[in-house]
Amino acid sequence: MLHAPKGLDGIVVTTTQISKIDGQAGKLIYRGYDIAQLAGNVPFEAVAHLLWRGRLPSPDELKSLKNKLAENRYVPNNVMAFLETAPRDANPLSILRTAVSIAGLHSSENLPALETGLILTAQFPTILAMYHRSRRRERLVLPRGDLDHASNYLYMLSGIPPKEAHARALDSYFTLLADHSLNASTFAARVATSTLTDVYSAIIAAVCTLKGPLHGGAPTEVWEMLQEIGEPLRAERWLNERVEKGERIMGFGHRIYRTEDPRSRILKSIAKQIANPKTFELASTVEAKARKILQARHPERALDTNVEFYSSLVLNAVGIPSDMFTATFASARVVGWTAHIIEQLSDNRLIRPSAEYVGPEGLSLTS
Repeated sequence: MLHAPKGLDGIVVTTTQISKIDGQAGKLIYRGYDIAQLAGNVPFEAVAHLLWRGRLPSPDELKSLKNKLAENRYVPNNVMAFLETAPRDANPLSILRTAVSIAGLHSSENLPALETGLILTAQFPTILAMYHRSRRRERLVLPRGDLDHASNYLYMLSGIPPKEAHARALDSYFTLLADHSLNASTFAARVATSTLTDVYSAIIAAVCTLKGPLHGGAPTEVWEMLQEIGEPLRAERWLNERVEKGERIMGFGHRIYRTEDPRSRILKSIAKQIANPKTFELASTVEAKARKILQARHPERALDTNVEFYSSLVLNAVGIPSDMFTATFASARVVGWTAHIIEQLSDNRLIRPSAEYVGPEGLSLTS
């Protein structure tokens, strides 16, 4: 039997109409639209409609979707009780995973997948913001129906209506992170869905997969790296020392892209507008020095910035705590997970690949 490469690199396991990655050209397409056309030009809620329903909404449809999201931001009472008593030092993704599981106890498993996905999309920011304020022993802030998705999240975190530039930046971030074809967490959601489990369970599978540091944790590690370097003059020496030790430079390289991650280009532009100028100068210097060092070490392949590098600057600038970077990522990607769950259910077959056995044979209990 022919066996697939380790990690399933290059193996096509399904078809999709949701998003397309062109790794050679450095492009990401949502339902036919280049993300550069969408981010900052249409609101995240419209992008959710596009991914869920296959087209951009009319003005009335967009208004209706915004209203539905606002109406579903409140979480069940026992989810609230959990958030108020959860360990203050817990990983926010562990909190999100458990809160979604508790919320699923109150939901009918017969709800359409889109309706469940919409509810969870509305509730993810509420869960995260309430946990963050609870762990700091701050007054909980209730959601506001008059704010859009990104603005409401920032408001619930801080208790202060956000600056327009910050709300626009987070809205663009949500758009850029909403889907990325068959990444690990999306594949986990589709595998779970193929068993015909409920949507809450499939989303929990995705959250658990995103929690793994090889998938979603790099923005926090990029931020920690920048804090450790501290100033531009230290960048080259710091990077060289890490490379000499064989350590990975966080925020560089991608499993699919063979050029700069297109999301990174857009996030860099956003970061330049809203991040602390000294922090942006540091990040830009680290980017330039790291690219040069990595190119010398690996001339056979390009190692450019990926989405995590400038995500860290954008999320920090709008007020997201660094340990909540990946959980905030989940607040965007839940839209893509939902779209893939819907697509899987539309033409379902249990996902059951084979494995090539390479262990011993012919053993006997008798001597």
